[in-house]
Amino acid sequence: MAMTPRRPVNPKDAAEALFRPAPKPVAPAVERRAPPEVKEMVSIKLDSAVLEHFQKDGPGWQDRINDALRKVVGAEA
Repeated sequence: MAMTPRRPVNPKDAAEALFRPAPKPVAPAVERRAPPEVKEMVSIKLDSAVLEHFQKDGPGWQDRINDALRKVVGAEA
C-alpha cells in the first residue's frame, strides 16, 4: 500500500498552500443574561378566573400580573 505524502509534491501546490489564508479560530458564543429590569417573554398557564380578574380593567393586564407577582416575591415595583 502506497502512503500519500504529508506535504504537497507539486511545487505549485506547495506555493498555493503556503499563501492560502489560515482559517481564523471562532470564539465560543458568550451566553448573556438579560439585565434585571428587562422583561422576558414567557408562557404560563393561569386559571380562567385569575385571567379574567386581571383582564377586566382592560389593557395593561400583563403589567398588573407582573406587579402582583413582584409583591408576592417581595420586590415592590
